[in-house]
Amino acid sequence: MNTPEELLQLLDLERIEENIFRGQNYQTPWKRVFGGQVLAQSIHAAHKTVPEDRVLHSMHAYFLLTGDINVPIVYDVDRSRDGGTFTTRRVVAIQKGKPIFITAASFQKKVDGFDHQIALPDVPGPEELKSDIELINHLKEKAPEMYKRFNHDRPIEFRPVELHDPLNPKKSEPYRHVWLKAKGKLPDDLRIHQEVLTYASDYNLLGTAILPHRDQLKNKEMFFASLDHAMWFHRPFRVDEWLLYQLDSPSASNARGFTRGTIYNRDGVLIASVVQEGLMAVRR
Repeated sequence: MNTPEELLQLLDLERIEENIFRGQNYQTPWKRVFGGQVLAQSIHAAHKTVPEDRVLHSMHAYFLLTGDINVPIVYDVDRSRDGGTFTTRRVVAIQKGKPIFITAASFQKKVDGFDHQIALPDVPGPEELKSDIELINHLKEKAPEMYKRFNHDRPIEFRPVELHDPLNPKKSEPYRHVWLKAKGKLPDDLRIHQEVLTYASDYNLLGTAILPHRDQLKNKEMFFASLDHAMWFHRPFRVDEWLLYQLDSPSASNARGFTRGTIYNRDGVLIASVVQEGLMAVRR
């Protein structure tokens, strides 16, 4: 999957009942359902039951079981509340009769109110940076298995500001900045842009939480998995234009890494915030 068109096809669900939808899976190289896919598909399912004048402003999700990439996912939407200003939905993702993921999402009518935000950090722009795929080309001959693991098709381009060589892992402070953008034009529909950004938001989070411990990774095989994921949408945006993902990890403990993210557009407008905790375990 290398284009936004393919991603939109993946997110487009089949309606099999009034509030029940079915989705297919991206065949990931790591053989597990990608968390960003389930996050975005669940929001797409909720969108199909929400009036068009309501805009997604927050979601809170838990990953319960590892998803099987060979089995379609069924999304069951509970129409929890339809209020005068807010609409709430609860979505359960099911495989083989068991819930593998749950999320609650809230949608709001546009209203006037106070407005403030923290400033865009001062970092190099995307034009000055290489993509993450370009940066790992040196692995092709030196570490072909590692190169194969990192080099897979994606509909989103990422350009990291801070560089971390996987062949020479050194610990660093848990802060990162990554520019991201869809690899092509998307329709003029805010719902689509929110779903695509939700998909992309699952990248780079646990990679930030592991930064202070990279010097301990030699000869160790790690297992990473998202445990929960929350996201808030503050203002309209386009994900087919460059966005800056600012990430930090305040804490890691008990084999869990906690990471936060704020997302800005090129004009410095804060458009979304993300929080995630994930499993960071040494395989035994």
